Amino acid sequence: CGCGCDDVTVTVADNTILDAAPVCPLGRSWFGDGRLPDAVLSDGQATTLEQAVSTAAATLISTRGRCLVYLGLDLSSQAQRRALDIADFLKATVDSDTSETAANGLLAAQRRGRAGATLGEIRNRGDVFLFWGVDPTDHYPRFLERYSVESSGTHVPEGRAGRDIIGVSVGADRSLTGANSSLELEITEEITALSLLRAVVAGAGIPESPLAARLRDIAERLTRARYAVLVHDAEPTTEPRNVLRIEGLVALTQALNGPTRAALCSLRAGGNRVGAEAVLTSQTGYPFAVDYSRGYPRYQPERRGMIRLQSGGLRSALVVGSPPVATTGSALSSVPTVAIGPRASQAAFTTRVAIDTGVAGIHEDGVAYRMDEVPLALRPPL
Repeated sequence: CGCGCDDVTVTVADNTILDAAPVCPLGRSWFGDGRLPDAVLSDGQATTLEQAVSTAAATLISTRGRCLVYLGLDLSSQAQRRALDIADFLKATVDSDTSETAANGLLAAQRRGRAGATLGEIRNRGDVFLFWGVDPTDHYPRFLERYSVESSGTHVPEGRAGRDIIGVSVGADRSLTGANSSLELEITEEITALSLLRAVVAGAGIPESPLAARLRDIAERLTRARYAVLVHDAEPTTEPRNVLRIEGLVALTQALNGPTRAALCSLRAGGNRVGAEAVLTSQTGYPFAVDYSRGYPRYQPERRGMIRLQSGGLRSALVVGSPPVATTGSALSSVPTVAIGPRASQAAFTTRVAIDTGVAGIHEDGVAYRMDEVPLALRPPL
């Protein structure tokens, strides 16, 4: 996940990972034993690296201006930068593994602004936590232990005993169990509830109802906090997400920064997804959906690269990093595709060229970004 835990000790023998501790189930699965396929394929047949690179280059250059460069997972930020250099040269459209999942949050931040904080600040200062439709235990197993509820902070040395925890479940998106108080909302009530909370924080009156009374209590507890933290899951869940959820949470957090200090903590998955957005922003000015086809970067969030590929607007693709899932792979099979990254030879789509590489953080060094956009140096054990 995007916690990027940096306290893990990895035991290695004979270039194989034997153990990793302390590590959660997600971390143990990610590390595995460190073994990966090491193949170089052209049209499904083994070939030399030099021949594969030549074939890949010829394939991509022949479709210059109508090419997709897709940033997958498990890449260092340095590798992401090199991929963007290639995209610039090819006048390509750039898409990434985060474009579909993070688009609503990124667009909301561009409209509303942001009210974030590092995980270290949240751990050290947060004394009232509101978990909105998320239980981190499932997808971010060490978040509670290392960065929030259970950790001791410089301003909250008592840890869990010094914190007020509020859980709000939204439809099937269940909140943290064991909270000091909890509230269950229907999907249809979510945006209204966020608006009412913001109204109370701003000192406005709200219509009386049983729900309003509960929300007034939550708003008052957040306002009394020395440092309030609102936690939500920025990744897709089983529950269809209202596109206005993130905007409502940003607005509420900004309103809380009047009477007190507050931060919005957006939980993100791993694989250096956040790094891809940081690299794209630093090199193009835009966090995703970048189009170089006119010779300079343009921002087209409504016409992202994968959408254009599915509609037949592009003629080839370069996939760097771990191959995307099968649902995306069907579109990649429709054009000549070059895949370079961990397990590229096992991609769920047809490849013209596939070159296996190591995983950033396991086999390769570099830099990757934590979910709070803090860059961390990678120390590969293999």
